[in-house]
Amino acid sequence: MTNLDAVEGLDALTRSLARRTPEQLAALLTRHAEPLARRPAPTELRGLASTLWSYETLHQLVVHLDHPRLTVLATAARLSQERAGQATPGPAAPAPGADYQSLMAHRLSFAHLATEPVPAQDVFAALDATSPGPTRTAAENALRALCDDGLAAPAEDGTIVVPPRAPQLLAGHDLGPFLADVPRPVPDDIAVPAGTSAPDVIAAQDDTSTPDDIAVPGERAAPIPPTSPHDESRAAVANLAATVERLLASLATQPAALRKSGGLTVREIKRLAKAAGAGEPLTRLLLDLTLAAGLIALTRTPSGITALPTGAYDDWLTRPPGARLAPVLAAWSDLWDVPTHTPFGETPTALVRGHDRHAPALRHALLAALDTVPLGAGPRLPALPPSEPPQPETDHRTPWTDLLRAADWYRPLAVTRRPMAEERAAHTLHEAAYLGLAAHGTLTPLGRALLADPQSLDEPLAALLPPLLEQAHFQADLTAVVPGRPSAALTGLLASAADRESEGHAVTWRFTPHSVRRALDSGHTAATLVDDLTRASATDSLPQPLGYLIQDAARAHGRMRVLPVACCIRSDDEALLKELAAHRALRALELREIAPTVLVSGQPPAATLDALRAAGYAPAQESGTGTTTVERLPAHRATAPAPTRNPQAPLALAHRLLGLPTQPRQTEGDGQREESQQPATAGDA
Repeated sequence: MTNLDAVEGLDALTRSLARRTPEQLAALLTRHAEPLARRPAPTELRGLASTLWSYETLHQLVVHLDHPRLTVLATAARLSQERAGQATPGPAAPAPGADYQSLMAHRLSFAHLATEPVPAQDVFAALDATSPGPTRTAAENALRALCDDGLAAPAEDGTIVVPPRAPQLLAGHDLGPFLADVPRPVPDDIAVPAGTSAPDVIAAQDDTSTPDDIAVPGERAAPIPPTSPHDESRAAVANLAATVERLLASLATQPAALRKSGGLTVREIKRLAKAAGAGEPLTRLLLDLTLAAGLIALTRTPSGITALPTGAYDDWLTRPPGARLAPVLAAWSDLWDVPTHTPFGETPTALVRGHDRHAPALRHALLAALDTVPLGAGPRLPALPPSEPPQPETDHRTPWTDLLRAADWYRPLAVTRRPMAEERAAHTLHEAAYLGLAAHGTLTPLGRALLADPQSLDEPLAALLPPLLEQAHFQADLTAVVPGRPSAALTGLLASAADRESEGHAVTWRFTPHSVRRALDSGHTAATLVDDLTRASATDSLPQPLGYLIQDAARAHGRMRVLPVACCIRSDDEALLKELAAHRALRALELREIAPTVLVSGQPPAATLDALRAAGYAPAQESGTGTTTVERLPAHRATAPAPTRNPQAPLALAHRLLGLPTQPRQTEGDGQREESQQPATAGDA
């Protein structure tokens, strides 16, 4: 294949992209949003074609191909390279002992990198899919999907053109024979009717069927667990919602410091795990998820980098429970890491940028495989951390190997072909169970919703989590009980005046003299506190002991006063201090004399020094020990704003690439229509 042939291959892809409608091209941009975001946004279809067939983008896209599509692409790439080698034979191999230049010239000869268009029939013949049937249908569907995703392009004569880098990228992977259907994810002695998914079997068992109704003679039916996946998912997400809320509240109270090398320190992880009421691995998982969801951010301060909630956290607190968890679970599906898995020899940490590009494909493969497992037939998850060394590979089939073999079909390059495959898979499934996505060896309804569309979880989560409660039951023993999940407003009110004592299905707060004084310190008076608590009472009244406690605390509150003093001005010249106290230009400092040689200022030391110098004086700064402080100019840092994602950007970019006028969009609020002229970036697309 010559350079001209390579150009013609890109031309074929460009023509294929040009034949699409704006909606079809926008769908392709959305499907490939993550790898396209790592390159500048294309300005023409030719640039988009070059981006899709670049090695970096291609490497990321093939990770998310299932077995039929990957096998068809690998077969077409191999045939294409063979045809190119026949059309343009490469130079003869150098003789033994040849110089370095000769060896590299042969290794990098263009014929070894060349490809040629391949007839689709040749691809089907190489896959033993020439005769009509399921195999031929699966191969045709896979080839059509590759063309839809821009990983192959039809030429003018009906042949198929594949990316020039595809042969080198896929040559080292032995994908085995072409499999039209996913392998059986459970052992052979478990009865699973052909073509029946896990939801069908669960429904059959929940209605009138018994295990004998489903079983085939000679096979055993999957046992029915005592609880349903729906119930397990409900309990898991309820615990998850409370844990995330406690974790973010702890960060809002005390931001976490990161190490200079990146990631949280072990001490900070332990502190946050205790505050959240979760184990350290799960705390690391939730920290990474909330960071990916935009609920926390890393901020540079003079003392280092800290993690604390963002402005989105305040809006997050006002949402219903399901809407709170939706972005957290969606972030899990796209996270480039398995946070609970720490390879041997590495220190577990959190809030570091993930580099595992195979992790999202691994999650999808495992969830897709679990979706075909009947209730109770899935393998038992191994304990973490593994208590036994990995066993050498054998031909003996177990429920675990069956599940991984099925997962391999969905994402062949992301499951067992990666290092520490079984450990990574086990940790991923444990994370799925903790997040309420899997239970009893199969997917929960929430897990199926995530598998279908990670961005549409509000409705299934709303069905699992009851609405937040706005009122509490106040009792005579100075406790307040909320029989469910309290709202943010109720939580804030009770937390300001009481101490959280226990939680679970019901949350309990206890009022003490210390907690009531805390509410008075925050600005409440006895009257306003009683009024707010009465409105939050389910009975519209408060027990008499609680009223007495509030009144007693209010009578003792404020009997002594503490005045704020930001800094002091000390001088042996009493006349100079009197001059400063009476100086009109220094009124903003609120100077007050507390001794003949001491003034107190209401402004911090830096502002006080600046004001004194601006008024013509020459003060010096002292430390707390009385020594003179050497002043240095501060180093300021600017924080770049995070880019916002425009949901209309892919369609707008598709219109521009196709040379069509920009579609008008509906303006929010006033109902008027205007032209969408916002520039689309590769990140938006």
